[in-house]
Amino acid sequence: MANRRHFLAGLLAASACPRPTWAEAGSPAFLSAAMTRDGRYQLCGLSAAGQITFACALPDRGHAAAAHPEQPLAVGFARRPGRFAVVLDCATGHEIARFDAPEGRHFYGHGAFSSDGRRLYTAENDYAAARGVIGVWSLEGKRLGEFDSHGTGPHDIRLMPDGETLVVANGGIETHPESGRTKLNIPLMDPSLAFLSLEGDLLDQQRLDRKLHKNSIRHLAVGPDGTVAFAMQWQGDITEDPPLIGVTRRGEAPRLFTAPPDHAARMQGYAGSVALLAGAQEVAITSPRGGLVQVFDFGTGALKRTIDMVDVCGVAASGAGFLLTSGTGEVRGAAHARHDLHWDNHLVPI
Repeated sequence: MANRRHFLAGLLAASACPRPTWAEAGSPAFLSAAMTRDGRYQLCGLSAAGQITFACALPDRGHAAAAHPEQPLAVGFARRPGRFAVVLDCATGHEIARFDAPEGRHFYGHGAFSSDGRRLYTAENDYAAARGVIGVWSLEGKRLGEFDSHGTGPHDIRLMPDGETLVVANGGIETHPESGRTKLNIPLMDPSLAFLSLEGDLLDQQRLDRKLHKNSIRHLAVGPDGTVAFAMQWQGDITEDPPLIGVTRRGEAPRLFTAPPDHAARMQGYAGSVALLAGAQEVAITSPRGGLVQVFDFGTGALKRTIDMVDVCGVAASGAGFLLTSGTGEVRGAAHARHDLHWDNHLVPI
């Protein structure tokens, strides 16, 4: 009886102790990897006004991150073909766990939490088999399992609003660490969007027209109604100007948006990030190569406006507009800030 009383008392004490929240990390609205001027790597929190709320050290260059849905915890991912992913306590700055990709695998720089924050899903390359894999991990860094991404080169991965479905951008590009970042299968590329259950069942798969098979589907944004926006990177002749953005829903055919020729050419076949502003029916893509942001009406597919910004890549919906980050350290949106950092590719909403 005494042991039982002590056990119950412990449960009550634990339940009375509130878990930390993102407020304890300065209430950031976004996450972004960055490099300092002296070559150190960080994962930073950013407010909606573009101010830094925390900075945690990364062991090497980061790419994107995944934010825990409740606690001030974030997973910072190595840039492809990196093998680390670190769980960071953003309130204290401490690294609390590390995921090491299994032998014969590397991460692609993106991951997504389950809705309860107990599982993390990571996009991975089984490079000997040229097979895309989704790894399943506990928050403590234990590998719980894996399943097929149903494509080659899975890059971005997002949890859908139903909390029961993942959408995966299978970029279609085969790579191998021994070849660095060389693309090994351009003539045979087969990009796709795969909608998967949390157990790995294929629920829907969408492909582009065969003439666009060199259009690598890379990055994703998901709206509250299940609309998926995707950004692409063209692997064909640079003199061509294919569409670099599309929107879709599970069970539907993707719709691709094309900018007028002069604007399309400035993107140089490369969309770095994508964001979807549901209330305004807008979707934006960035091109660091072209120093250009394109904003489309996702109802009509028409190009609404463009924004010039040197080395722009990160983009996220923020209030009634978009927040943008640049490799020059600039943050631009409703407010304007500049930091002594080089922002990396992505701006991840919390």
